[in-house]
Amino acid sequence: MPAVELRHLRYFLAVAEAQNFTRASRRLRVAQPALGRQVHDLEDELGVKLLARSPRGATLTPAGEAFVAEAKAVLERAEDAVRVARAFAEGERGELHLGYAPSPTVELLPRILHAYQSEAPGVRVALHDLSTGNMLQGLHSGRLHAALMVKPMTRELRGLSFEELCRYPMCAAVPNGHRLARSKAVDLRQMAAEPLVALSREEYPEYHEMLAELFASIGSPPRIAEEHDSATSLIAAVEAGRGLAVVASCLACLAGPRLRVIPLRPTPPPLVVGVAYDRPKLCPASERFVNLLRALPKLPRRA
Repeated sequence: MPAVELRHLRYFLAVAEAQNFTRASRRLRVAQPALGRQVHDLEDELGVKLLARSPRGATLTPAGEAFVAEAKAVLERAEDAVRVARAFAEGERGELHLGYAPSPTVELLPRILHAYQSEAPGVRVALHDLSTGNMLQGLHSGRLHAALMVKPMTRELRGLSFEELCRYPMCAAVPNGHRLARSKAVDLRQMAAEPLVALSREEYPEYHEMLAELFASIGSPPRIAEEHDSATSLIAAVEAGRGLAVVASCLACLAGPRLRVIPLRPTPPPLVVGVAYDRPKLCPASERFVNLLRALPKLPRRA
């Protein structure tokens, strides 16, 4: 293969367009002797005469006319390659693997995705609906770039970074026909007297830790009647009268008019939702994503 450099092509095309070495050298801001040597080196490397020189200027040979289109195509592809490389380096292109917990991010996720896709439309976002444990494993292994999740226990983060995005009050989910459905607030002791529907302990251990701490504050353990593996099945169970549930206020977006989501008294600690990531494993696209989250206005707290 001839050792042709991109500058050889640029110099040749400038002369071919100007049909004159003097005019081409002024346009390129290159000394005319140096320009002549570069074009001559290109012809030597190819073993083909591209330009016919004369006192009046330079004209393309038949080989030169054929070479012009190919040289332009090579330079365009090189420019495309530079643009693509810069886009990946600046997080404008690439792929983002994002873990998320559906119910805590029901308000947050659409807003974040809209903002990110507006800023980086060339990035493909792959969403992964996972449990907390699987998201943490995915971040450690590098399968996930970031995860939108409920704040884990400090020991579970193990070197990961977590940045808070919003907080949701903890509430009681009550079926419409229940005696507590018209209450402005539900006392935690009233909840302790009712059977509870909960998320699966295996999939959501942090949820059960929260329940244990919450009911320990009144000296009465929760009466868990059923466990479910998703927020949608939990909503269905509460609506069917299988029990009440302790949920974050954002669940109201999923439940709609099917349930009443009522504040608890005394007010428990809120549910903290944020983004977790492994800083050393951030690629340009995921670093841009995290920076965008920092700049987003905070969501209003839901009562």
